[in-house]
Amino acid sequence: MMTVAELFEAMTGRFDSAAAAGMTKTFQWNITGDEAGVWAFQVINGVGQLIPGGVENPDTTFTTSSKDWIAIAEGRQDAMKAFMTGKLKVAGNMMLAMKVPHLFPLQSE
Repeated sequence: MMTVAELFEAMTGRFDSAAAAGMTKTFQWNITGDEAGVWAFQVINGVGQLIPGGVENPDTTFTTSSKDWIAIAEGRQDAMKAFMTGKLKVAGNMMLAMKVPHLFPLQSE
């Protein structure tokens, strides 16, 4: 099983710049629990960059435990289901949050 940090690093490779064409937004993840930390992913005109430690004013912020994040990132847990059951909290731009699965497609898709 990958660590939280490894999964965030892997997101850079999964990032679909075509899906983000023209987008300039920042997503942030506040991870709690065993592997707590903050990671941001900044998109500037479709080009993505991972920012360990996060940023000041992200457009959308996700908060979840390291256990739940690993399950979501590995495709073992549905992000929408995690949100509905309170395991994944979203602050900021909700419409933007809905785009995340398209920006970071899982390899199996």
